Amino acid sequence: MSTDVSSYDPIPVDVAVAEPTRPRLLLQGTSLASAAIVMGFMGLIAVYVAERAEFLAREERWLPDGVSIPLTQPNFMGLTLCLSVITIWWTVQAVRNDDRGHAFVGYLLSLLFAFAFLAQTAYLLTLMELQILVEPRAVLFFAIIGLHMALMVVAMVFAVVMLFRTLGGEYSSRNYEGVLSAALFWTMTVALYGVLWYAIYITK
Repeated sequence: MSTDVSSYDPIPVDVAVAEPTRPRLLLQGTSLASAAIVMGFMGLIAVYVAERAEFLAREERWLPDGVSIPLTQPNFMGLTLCLSVITIWWTVQAVRNDDRGHAFVGYLLSLLFAFAFLAQTAYLLTLMELQILVEPRAVLFFAIIGLHMALMVVAMVFAVVMLFRTLGGEYSSRNYEGVLSAALFWTMTVALYGVLWYAIYITK
């Protein structure tokens, strides 16, 4: 093997410098915010479970007299959110394939499922007939359910912003960080509903 470097072609001086890797600040921020929200939400669930355990230890009924929680609405709400997870990640895949048409449809379906979930939750609260001014324990019900509804609204706003930025051409197969971040936050919100569903609607 020749060790004479003069026999090799010299590297041209006009070689373009590679672009620096763009830091995924939005994705990292969304991940940290999601982790903080999960810890706060689980803390609120822990307070609810502890309060309920104290009532049961005194052999008292946790739900006030005349208050019942039907399971039809919570189950269909969970099914609706599961479908929304499929459509929101379908959107991510569409953007990765530079398919704005399917991305637009995926966003619209996800937002439709989320709106249906919020409407069904509001209807469920009317069926429960739980009065917050009469029953102090009702504060925990409305705090947890209301917090989750607020998180769902935030996820919807996040998705709408990413929808317009995708249609504007900012996100594509080369950069879809915002779309991925919105899907991550959405999935986290749906996962929290699973905890809420079991802690409140199932165990009652």
